[in-house]
Amino acid sequence: MCGRFSFYQAPETVAELFKLAGIPQIKPRYNIAPTQSVPTVLQQEETEERQFQMMRWGLIPVWAKDVKMGAKLVNARSETVAEKPSFRSPFRRRRCWILADGFYEWETTDSGKQPFYFQVKEGQPFAFAGLWERWQSPDGEVIESCTILTTEANELMSRIHVRMPVILSPTSRDRWLDPATPLDELHSLLTPYDSQEMISYPVSRMMNTPKTDSPDCVQPIAGGEG
Repeated sequence: MCGRFSFYQAPETVAELFKLAGIPQIKPRYNIAPTQSVPTVLQQEETEERQFQMMRWGLIPVWAKDVKMGAKLVNARSETVAEKPSFRSPFRRRRCWILADGFYEWETTDSGKQPFYFQVKEGQPFAFAGLWERWQSPDGEVIESCTILTTEANELMSRIHVRMPVILSPTSRDRWLDPATPLDELHSLLTPYDSQEMISYPVSRMMNTPKTDSPDCVQPIAGGEG
């Protein structure tokens, strides 16, 4: 699963790497939690232009009675995403990138849960495979929300958890975002990221508190790099 992540890249870097039409208005985030706003990229079907957009993390289905359901749908299993009522339509028509430069997972120890930070090597920003939805409340409020797809853990991740978020490789990002990509091809993109291209290390338990959002969250502590 994926319950926290970071994204603290410079806006100019984001625009260049993800080939955006303009420079996004974003601020550094080191400890993004469910129901908060997250950076996403969509592709317009008519113009093929990429659109940067902040969305609520936790997909709210169009048929949900209120926003509370979104808190339960921050992740979607890639193996069943095409069949689940909450995700079927977004999988076919509303795919997105959710931008990150690292994510957290917790190891259970005798002294409590120890957070680990996972990154692509050299700290390069990357894109999670995401889905999005547009929900309207009874009083007319419109909320656009998203979820991160997960898959089985790679070797690095499996030391701590059996699942991991789907990180799209640079070669698969475009195909995921393209509305014209066939559904059977989409499934082939939802695989574990190469362990050899990732690093992990333990970080301070200060980040266990969602309100803590500072560069200290991503700094390694004693235990070294994995």
